[in-house]
Amino acid sequence: MYEVEVKVAADLTAVAERLDELGATRTGDVVQVDTYYDAPHRDFAETDEALRVRRERREGDTEARITYKGPLVEAESKTREEFETGVDDGGTADAIFEQLGFEAAATVEKDRRFYRYDGYTVTLDAVEGVGEFVEVETETEEDGVEAARDGAYEVLRDLGLDPDEQTRTSYLGMLLENTSQ
Repeated sequence: MYEVEVKVAADLTAVAERLDELGATRTGDVVQVDTYYDAPHRDFAETDEALRVRRERREGDTEARITYKGPLVEAESKTREEFETGVDDGGTADAIFEQLGFEAAATVEKDRRFYRYDGYTVTLDAVEGVGEFVEVETETEEDGVEAARDGAYEVLRDLGLDPDEQTRTSYLGMLLENTSQ
């Protein structure tokens, strides 16, 4: 499966109001703490890949997942192949990666509010040390990427946002940029 994602900086209060006006369904809130790893055998920054352990807190419960994201597959969005699985213990997953020579690169923390609108997930993100963003995303097979991207652009327009203002830089990349300045 391919994750098709379009992300723009936005005022989250205004976007939440617009989603309410459009009749979008709010599906939940979560705090995510993502620990990203550098590989010992290649430079993920150069290959545009990502490996992380995510801890997700929702209503007092914490779940952990491991995610690998492949390189971007097109220039028009943040579309990439993605593999993800749950793990019983995020700390154990961290220890396994570290014992294999992977090094923790950075931790990204975000408060997220999820909506469903017009077949897409719309996520309002407040990212610590980075800012406020809206992500519109869906999953599709490889032959559906272009149509999914165009639909995501239309959702952004419905929200009063400009798809031409999207950023393809990950939150990790933005955080690392901000800390190096």
